[in-house]
Amino acid sequence: MGRDYSKEGWSRHGGRRFADVLCARLAGLAMAFLLAAFAVTFVPGVGVSSALAQPVGAPELRQNPVDGHVPGDALGTKSDADLWRAIRNGSAEGKVSIPDKKAATLIQSEGDNWRAFRNGPLSTYGVWAMLGMVIVVALFFAIRGRIRIENGRSGKTITRFTFIERTGHWLAASSFIVMALTGLNLLYGRYVLEPVIGKEAFAAITHVGKLMHNYMAFAFMTGLTVLFVMWVKYNIPRYIDLIWLMKGGGLFTKGLHVDARKFNAGQKLIFWSVMLAGLSASISGWSMIFPFTTHLFSATFEVVNAIFGTSLPTGLAPIHEQQLAQLWHAIIAIALICIIIAHVYIGSLGMEGAFEAMGTGEVDLNWAKEHHNLWVKEVEEAQAREAEEARKETAEARA
Repeated sequence: MGRDYSKEGWSRHGGRRFADVLCARLAGLAMAFLLAAFAVTFVPGVGVSSALAQPVGAPELRQNPVDGHVPGDALGTKSDADLWRAIRNGSAEGKVSIPDKKAATLIQSEGDNWRAFRNGPLSTYGVWAMLGMVIVVALFFAIRGRIRIENGRSGKTITRFTFIERTGHWLAASSFIVMALTGLNLLYGRYVLEPVIGKEAFAAITHVGKLMHNYMAFAFMTGLTVLFVMWVKYNIPRYIDLIWLMKGGGLFTKGLHVDARKFNAGQKLIFWSVMLAGLSASISGWSMIFPFTTHLFSATFEVVNAIFGTSLPTGLAPIHEQQLAQLWHAIIAIALICIIIAHVYIGSLGMEGAFEAMGTGEVDLNWAKEHHNLWVKEVEEAQAREAEEARKETAEARA
């Protein structure tokens, strides 16, 4: 049947024909576009850029990175995993124009470790250590009782410590007590004190305590310096100290008095423990009072690695240095508190006549002979020499 090109035929079939032609043309264009896209994407060498057309066997198309190449080659030889791993451990930093350069650290994951250790093992074991020391002291007192002056008081005294010695001792002792209480509040106050007095009162007390803690630190360091200068020559370990330790200093046996000079082995252990721990606490505390000005742990880890062949991290971020300083400071402080608990006990309730040494500086002669007989002998010999020299000077003057 022939086509009807008449006016009536076009009018009768024109609308449908126009739609058929338009659909056919569009379908042809779509097929051509799909064929071209297929060729560009999957057929190598069809005039496309290297970003879209890559050799089938190239490492970039393999599923896993090989020889440092990443699928798609989007990052060159760097992978997303490496990048985010570096950001996560704090070794990848951005760029900042502000003076606070530590703000360039994008993520500092060691903060999670710091928080977990501070609120976990440090707090838990710290409580048990201090409580354990109190229990040990209480048991010792229950079993041994107060160590009395066996021969009773003689009524005569001997100078044990001078005014400057007692000043240095009480300066270090009083400042340490303040720092111990305020430091324990920072570690445990939120769980012990805040529920009792409320958040506002706790915040005010903690703020004042933090300031006292910082400023009393300088008094503590001054006191330690005075005591070290005056007492270090008396605290050099000697052979008789081993004998004292083997016999327990006579603390566990009534009637047993072990030879000792001005300081016995137990006092020497306390002296060096306080000096070394106090020095370490002072250094770590200094780095927190003046934050981001020191790199103590990085430098320490370098020395340890060189000596022992360890692989401790040395490129620590500034905030990581502060976190380690805080943890170490707390550990040393708790150890010092445990030592001082024993020291306070034996110097007050645990032994008759001991507190007088730091109270007035004068101790009973019998007490001194029972606990520091060699020191008493040295003092009496020195007094005898001075008396003899004075007698000679007087005799010469009369002559």
